[in-house]
Amino acid sequence: MVAALPLTLTGATLRRQGKTLIGPVDLTLGRIGVTVVIGPNGSGKTSLLRMMHGLQRTADGHVGWSVADAIARERQAYVFQRPIALRRSVLANLMFPLRLRGASRAQAEARARAIADRFDLTAMLAQPAPSLSGGEMQRLALARALITEPEILFADEPCAALDGRATRQIEALLAGTAAAGTRLVMATHDMGQARRLASDVIFLLHGRIHETGPAKTFFAAPATPEAEAFLNGDIVE
Repeated sequence: MVAALPLTLTGATLRRQGKTLIGPVDLTLGRIGVTVVIGPNGSGKTSLLRMMHGLQRTADGHVGWSVADAIARERQAYVFQRPIALRRSVLANLMFPLRLRGASRAQAEARARAIADRFDLTAMLAQPAPSLSGGEMQRLALARALITEPEILFADEPCAALDGRATRQIEALLAGTAAAGTRLVMATHDMGQARRLASDVIFLLHGRIHETGPAKTFFAAPATPEAEAFLNGDIVE
């Protein structure tokens, strides 16, 4: 099977109502690693993820995969900051992506129960998904995204509204997912989380990539005054 990655952005630009939100961006994402997107509020973190995933179309430039777009769509998944659940049971939510892809009910249920065990959701399988707590809902969203075994997962601020215990659980699941070979691209405002998870960093400012590089290098010695100020907790405009 030909890999969908690398993902290449060439002059990719996103506009809304005549305003440039992102770009132009030139970027290549390889097959392994955890890319963490950081930057001040309003810098375009969510928009960049949505553009890469295909939820928003570029106005100029190109977002290209190593396979046809239709195939690439089937090999990626996206987890929103505020998870969206079907008004069905947790089990039905987990089965849904597999049923959409043609899996039998028995196959889908077997895989759903297996991933529920991995994500500590087994005791909740019969519950209505909307009744879950924030941390439980985010675990469900991750499990549902990963049940199709995507090549790349986009996660937008996956721990933004969670307490410390739930954040620790989600981070462990994300780290395990990356270690198992799924490419991870995530946005976060939490610099501690970025340091714990990132293999490389994209620092966005005013919708453009201001600085990017290996996480250890970036956090130890940012190359630009703006990145250094941001890491120091200063206001960057």
